[in-house]
Amino acid sequence: MAPKTEDPVTPLFDMVGMALSGDPVMLRGMAATLGSFSIRLLVALVILAATLWLAGRLGKLAERALSRLPGHHQQADQTLAIFVSTLVKYVVIAIGLVAVLQQLGVQATSVLAVLGAASLAIGLALQGTLGNVAAGVMILLLRPYRAGDRVELNGRQGKVVGMDLFNTKLLDYDGLTLYLPNGKVFGDMIVNISQAGRRRIEIVFGVDYEDDLNVALATLTHLAESDPRVLKQPAPWAKVTAMGDSSVNVTLRCWATPDDWMDTRFDLTKQAKEALEARGLSFPYPHQVVVDRADVRPQAQRTG
Repeated sequence: MAPKTEDPVTPLFDMVGMALSGDPVMLRGMAATLGSFSIRLLVALVILAATLWLAGRLGKLAERALSRLPGHHQQADQTLAIFVSTLVKYVVIAIGLVAVLQQLGVQATSVLAVLGAASLAIGLALQGTLGNVAAGVMILLLRPYRAGDRVELNGRQGKVVGMDLFNTKLLDYDGLTLYLPNGKVFGDMIVNISQAGRRRIEIVFGVDYEDDLNVALATLTHLAESDPRVLKQPAPWAKVTAMGDSSVNVTLRCWATPDDWMDTRFDLTKQAKEALEARGLSFPYPHQVVVDRADVRPQAQRTG
């Protein structure tokens, strides 16, 4: 026969009843228990206050340290400093709360188990969002581009006008504002147009086989060298690059800054056409031969 277990609630009520009835032993026990708990509660409050102060202090130090690093003056760098500061605060507060709970008699293993299960559930529910955050952190750390750079992301070109942990804000050449998720941006090829400080212009013209190629090359080179937006180094370059079906291709290559690249390219195209025509060079039209089937049939079929 199993031993009869005692209800734990009954002794507790008995102790409280005896203390209320004036039993000195029980009164001293309850006073000692309350005194011990009060001391532990006071220590827990001190730990909590120290944790909050330390979290704020370390967070500000982390933000200040990142802001003072060389070259950290862009919006993206400020976003990274704020993120690291917030992360430091939360880590310190989490450690402090575990210490407070331990001081109050709560087992830390149970708290960590609950936090681990909650973190797993939140991570699964916000998998896509957390992926964008992780990609945003990597972009902010590696800095393949910054606010103000001209870039090509996911096949779209434009200027970066804003960045955060979730999206990159891009203003394209059509005046459209694009919000690109950082997860897709970091997982694809990133082309930074502004980083090198220059961009090559390449213009191809087809001139007639009877034209003087040296005149064409000298004309193109002179136009590029005369344009103040064209960089002196690397020097403009003009060569014969191909022999077409009805024309000889001459190519002009020169360099400009990313901000001047588009206007310079279009202006040089117009100026080169006018200058080549003024020097007597021509641009042959594509040739198309029309064949009458009656002319190519055998003689027997035509007379029969």
